[in-house]
Amino acid sequence: MTTTAREKFSSQAAPEVLAELRQIAEAQGRQFQSVLDEALRDYIDRQQKERPRRHVMTAFACSLDEFDSLYRELAK
Repeated sequence: MTTTAREKFSSQAAPEVLAELRQIAEAQGRQFQSVLDEALRDYIDRQQKERPRRHVMTAFACSLDEFDSLYRELAK
């Protein structure tokens, strides 16, 4: 199992935003920092408009792997 390096930082957020993130973490059985990290990564992906989001490209690649022969037949 690999560990990801973490860097502490300090910031402020609206109390209701933090409360909702904590509720999501609890409902999913995850740590708060994990949910916050995912939210930040999603925000970064949305801001990088010139390239498709990472999860979209992952899904596309899986689709190509699974349905390559079907796509080739449809392209004829």
